[in-house]
Amino acid sequence: MQNKITIIGAGYVGSTIAYAAMNRGIVSKISLVDIDEDKARGEAMDLNHGAAFVKPVKVTSGGYEGCENSDVVVITAGVSQKPGESRLDLVEKNTEIFKKVIPRVTDRTEEAIILVVTNPVDVLTYVAQTVSELPPGQVIGSGTVLDTSRLRYLLGDHCGINPSNVHSYVIGEHGDREVITWSLTNFGGIPFERYCANCKKSCDREAFKESIGESVKNAAYEVIDKKGATNYAVGLAVAKILEAIIRDEKTMLTASSVLDGQYGLKDVALGLPGIVGVDGVEEVLTHDLNSREEAKLIESGNSLKEIGHNLDL
Repeated sequence: MQNKITIIGAGYVGSTIAYAAMNRGIVSKISLVDIDEDKARGEAMDLNHGAAFVKPVKVTSGGYEGCENSDVVVITAGVSQKPGESRLDLVEKNTEIFKKVIPRVTDRTEEAIILVVTNPVDVLTYVAQTVSELPPGQVIGSGTVLDTSRLRYLLGDHCGINPSNVHSYVIGEHGDREVITWSLTNFGGIPFERYCANCKKSCDREAFKESIGESVKNAAYEVIDKKGATNYAVGLAVAKILEAIIRDEKTMLTASSVLDGQYGLKDVALGLPGIVGVDGVEEVLTHDLNSREEAKLIESGNSLKEIGHNLDL
């Protein structure tokens, strides 16, 4: 196997993505690029020192020439979210960074999938696709893949069920207006409402849903407040997306991509369930959401679209 990924940005998130990809044996080559060349070099050295414990992989560091022959270029570069900041607070600063980074990537490769992780991920996915002029499915974001994992963990933890048997999605914005699809939530095929009705726990169902929603939405803020950054869960989430692309798994993931009419939304990137494979987001799927969920999704999409279209691109 000669698959390769390049990660632009070797900070907490970028280096953790490299570590997760290395552990999962996804690729045989990982290239790290960072404005701080010593940081990238040190991360590459540290990872390579563990080569005896994983499947064969070579980690290198350097400039944007590392993007050449990559299957996927992951972008984590940008200003990080700080305690008290929302993801959208970062939009103008990171847009300016992306206007410099994206051409440097596409100068080296127009074939690789570009996977955006930097926040605000949905707006920056739109920025990356607009600046690169690559097909929408080839420029994708990590979207609400992590939010969906947080939701499944919290539901499984509360109900005493393995998260792998909890099926639900967080869709829309990776941020404060994300939408939980309670109408699609099920436990091993049993609809959420029916499962709750027969559950031995005496929960106020609506209060529980509200509480879970707030916990998922605020999870990153809480982690950042306590340790300064989120990196482990997002590293695993991005590794799963990489796995789906590199191995052409056709996995259904809520990655972000620029929409073309789904739920009446166009020219805005949002996280929706989609088929992810070797060509990126190969198909964006729509579900029969309830009216409240669909209205919240459209409101979120229109808000992000306004932000994106007001940027100087």
